[in-house]
Amino acid sequence: MKGILGRKIGMTQVFTTDGKLIPVTVVEATPNVVLQKKTTETDGYNAIQVGFEDKREKLANKPEMGHVAKANTAPKRFIREFRFDEMMSYEVGQEIAVDTFTAGEVVDVTGTSKGKGYAGTIKRFGHSRGPMGHGAGPVHRHAGSMGPIAPNRIAPGKKLPGHMGAATRTVQNLEIVAVYPEKNVLLISGSVPGPKKGLVVVKSAVKANGKVNEAADLVSYEAKEAE
Repeated sequence: MKGILGRKIGMTQVFTTDGKLIPVTVVEATPNVVLQKKTTETDGYNAIQVGFEDKREKLANKPEMGHVAKANTAPKRFIREFRFDEMMSYEVGQEIAVDTFTAGEVVDVTGTSKGKGYAGTIKRFGHSRGPMGHGAGPVHRHAGSMGPIAPNRIAPGKKLPGHMGAATRTVQNLEIVAVYPEKNVLLISGSVPGPKKGLVVVKSAVKANGKVNEAADLVSYEAKEAE
């Protein structure tokens, strides 16, 4: 399983040479640094720990500084792990760039959805509203029945008003449309969770079993030099 951390830049669209439009999400992923290598013998499982995006040293404590010093790098703002069934050929201090992926690969993308704050059941769960006539009562967007008479309590799992969004969500089986190593950019088909500049985790698709589709032949808009 491969993986990389990046930031969601936004959405755009690209065209293939046969005229097909593909909506894509732009993910900028500057090189991740391998901070730690975990093995079955020492930790009980195989994984690599990677760091993304440098932060100022004054914002890091001594344990953090000692941890990143082993990889000879600056303290990182985001740290995540990628587990493997078999150890990959990564070593501490090695960089993982976007070119570890190729166009056509199928990936899962994880991010934190946009926070919506406090929301009622109509917005949060799509419940129907009550009658809007004045004779129907004073409540039009109430949650409705809380349950039966007995037991005299609200059953666990009842859909009620509360905090909406700001939850970890994964979109599976998205295709990498294009890879631009010189810009540290991935173009991924469709939309991914989170706001612009939000952290996203791109990793090999769990259900695709290593599937790689045929890369799309995209239209190039590079300016030609005048003869």
